[in-house]
Amino acid sequence: MITALLLVAAAVLLAWPWIREHAPEVDLSKLDRRHYAAILLGAAALASYALRSPAAPQPQPTPSPTKLDLRGTFVGPDAASDAATTAALCGEIAEQVEWDGTQPEPLIKSGVAFDELRVRTRLMLCKGESLGEKHPRARAAIEEFLNAAAGTSGGPLTPEQRAKWVAAYREVARAAEAAAR
Repeated sequence: MITALLLVAAAVLLAWPWIREHAPEVDLSKLDRRHYAAILLGAAALASYALRSPAAPQPQPTPSPTKLDLRGTFVGPDAASDAATTAALCGEIAEQVEWDGTQPEPLIKSGVAFDELRVRTRLMLCKGESLGEKHPRARAAIEEFLNAAAGTSGGPLTPEQRAKWVAAYREVARAAEAAAR
């Protein structure tokens, strides 16, 4: 809007001598439809420009994380064992999700179903023990990595999204295995 006003002000300033000279000669009764149409179109253009919403900022793409380092995030007397369990758990989840995607009618069809699989697998393989509670730094690093690598959508699981989850869980398994050594 400011741009339009500045342009109008510049035009008036440039044409001011001509406007002062011819302003007394203007007879409003001689305006015809063409003049009214031009005035309306100009007003509509100014209103359209003034009322338009600013362009929404485009989100910047987040760099795809490729390496996860979990060394030092598992602490305590069971650190190596818990890191190895996490590696096995995440590796198995990746394998099962990948296999399920090759089936004619996959069982895992949404992000919510994927999360349920993860929780139930942990409950069954860890007998209800939460390694995330024992190792909160590891849990936070894994959560941040998975959110960045595969997202947080609970919606339908596309083949591309499935591949992202499989790759992300394999990377967590690799990092947890390295932390177990």
